[in-house]
Amino acid sequence: MQQEFLFKVLVIGDLGVGKTSIIKRYVHQIFSQHYRATIGVDFALKVLQWDNDTVVRLQMWDIAGQERYGNMTRVYYREAVGALVVFDVTRASTFDAVLKWKDDLDSKVTLNHGRPVPTVLLANKADQMASQLPKLDSFCKENGFVGWFETSAKENANIEEAARCLVHHILLNEESPTTEREPGSLILSGFTSTTKNPFSCSSCVKW
Repeated sequence: MQQEFLFKVLVIGDLGVGKTSIIKRYVHQIFSQHYRATIGVDFALKVLQWDNDTVVRLQMWDIAGQERYGNMTRVYYREAVGALVVFDVTRASTFDAVLKWKDDLDSKVTLNHGRPVPTVLLANKADQMASQLPKLDSFCKENGFVGWFETSAKENANIEEAARCLVHHILLNEESPTTEREPGSLILSGFTSTTKNPFSCSSCVKW
């Protein structure tokens, strides 16, 4: 019998870093230069046939960039089991804000036993960078990110890979697949699975 998961995933980062563009590209395979700034929060659903026995439904929450300065993020973050933190490689200030977003996330939502939700860092708009950024391996390890990817919503670069990395780590936090679940139910457990997933995601992905 096929197993189904529904995961709430947050997409957070400063205003204008390309969160909406990443989600539109990932979910709908479209790109536009002219998205309006998100107000509050927006949603999208991505369905993945993870393997022959597993369907993963990702409820993507597109959190407005200005929301970190408000009081609503605690409501928006509730029951999330993973996150993408996005910055714009052409704007250093958005990278400076990455840890503020990560701290905000970690302070407001945790898995069982108080562990932070798996978080992947996206260095977005890479198509606009003539030279590469410094490697972010040590930054990820020091600050609790499970991985990082150079992405471009415009060129559809590494978005699928980043999402698969995040889902892989979310699934590692799930209970053993032998546990019976109601199909389509929201999974909030934080237990480490002993089952090895055939997809392997390195701790930090090199360019």
